[in-house]
Amino acid sequence: MKEVGPSVKYKILPLHELVKKLAGLRSAGKTIVQSHGVFDLVHPGIINHLEQAKKQGDVLVVTVIRDKDVRRGPGRPVFPDSLRVENVASLAQVDFTCVVDDEIPFECVKVINPDVFAKGQAYKERYRKIHEKIFEEEREFYFGKSRIFETDGFSFSSSEIVNNFLDIYPENTKSFLRDFSEKYNFSAIAEDLNSLRDLKVLLIGDGIIDEYHYCSAMGKSAKSHLVVSKYLTHEVFYGGAFAIANHIAGLCDNVLLVTLLGSEGPKEDQIVKGLKQNVRPRFFSREDGPTVVKKRYIDQYLNQKIFEVNYLNDYYIGGGLEAEVIDYLKAVAGQYDIVMVSDFGHGFITGGIIRTIEQYAKKYAVTTQTNAANAGYNMITKYRKPYYVCLDESEIRLAAQERYANIEETAGKIRREVGADYLMVTLGKRGSVGMDAEGEINRTPVFSSKVIDTVGAGDAFFSFTAPCFARGLPLDLVSFVGNAVGALAVQIIGNKKAVEKYELLAFIDAVLK
Repeated sequence: MKEVGPSVKYKILPLHELVKKLAGLRSAGKTIVQSHGVFDLVHPGIINHLEQAKKQGDVLVVTVIRDKDVRRGPGRPVFPDSLRVENVASLAQVDFTCVVDDEIPFECVKVINPDVFAKGQAYKERYRKIHEKIFEEEREFYFGKSRIFETDGFSFSSSEIVNNFLDIYPENTKSFLRDFSEKYNFSAIAEDLNSLRDLKVLLIGDGIIDEYHYCSAMGKSAKSHLVVSKYLTHEVFYGGAFAIANHIAGLCDNVLLVTLLGSEGPKEDQIVKGLKQNVRPRFFSREDGPTVVKKRYIDQYLNQKIFEVNYLNDYYIGGGLEAEVIDYLKAVAGQYDIVMVSDFGHGFITGGIIRTIEQYAKKYAVTTQTNAANAGYNMITKYRKPYYVCLDESEIRLAAQERYANIEETAGKIRREVGADYLMVTLGKRGSVGMDAEGEINRTPVFSSKVIDTVGAGDAFFSFTAPCFARGLPLDLVSFVGNAVGALAVQIIGNKKAVEKYELLAFIDAVLK
């Protein structure tokens, strides 16, 4: 944080120091009031909110959400947290302020435990729908004995100001969002997404361990044409079907994951720790290969992938193991509203398993991934009559053997060939195109304004759109939801975390203003 004036600097404290400071003030009989948010643009509505909050006690504390945890749509935050916290500290109403993590929403409220928590009246319904579990099921866990005070609300919306006065999106995207907001409003979309909680989902697919090894270039080897890199650190993420299960678990309470582990690599107890509590895993194990691990080596300074090493046996499972999986699917598939198939072509999803899913699932959705290990061999055309197919542009062009043809014609050709009710193709910077069996075609533009890592974005798109289709939501709404999820997913390194429903709702609320 850059140097600030003495009249402001004393107000800005790290969280642990702030907690100590407030403990002393509380012991002296002072009433602590807390307000929490992004505070990106300090407009008259913010001032009004803080004025009213200040009157509820003796000490007003404002917690400012750290940049990485801001979920207010594209181009947000406009200003970095170092400047946002200084702006807040400069306000006369504010006694202390602090930059805080908000990966778990309102976690800082639990830590600070104010006497009064102040939030805007205008956001009451929005907050309830975005943070449904917090405000309906876990309020006491987050807010303890704090009294919630609702101010008169913000007469100005920061998101609306950003959307209308800053060039976050090109004109065609702005036009799309204006038209879309006339047909769908935030409350209706939130109700649709919240209705997915009781959907029962079975996910079958290749579980993958993603390792990111961060390096820095040292120089060219004197003896070969090789750039030598120095190892710095590494991170381990749960990818493939593991990541998809965690995405789905944020939408649906009942998720069964059927996946394959190997004789080497992470074991069941380690994998379970990386899955959300409402994901019930059924692991099968092959003795002739490892759990799939993909190690990516990355230049930390440039954030560019240098090379990748895969540990896998991509021969199809067979014999007794395949029969065991098939018998299990026959017994359970019909109990679920939708079966989702995440086929990475790494040897788990055999022809026999595909035919079983086709026969026993009420509805099934499928994505067939093209990657370095299977390019040209893992085609969607091996499936018949799926309810929903989700692919990227290269995957559908390979399946259709159409390198340059119109994408809508190409997608239509594949939809008819496999007999899908719905098909969606993600097009990177060009958004997505979706279609149904009735001939409707929908194009939705991309909503991302910042891309950190595209790995896992397609999985997130599939994870959210498949349950939406299973519930019967319309094509244009599902396309919008998918692209909003994609915009959030590309801001996450690999599969470091799942896209959460509250993040999606906050993003949707922001872009529709």
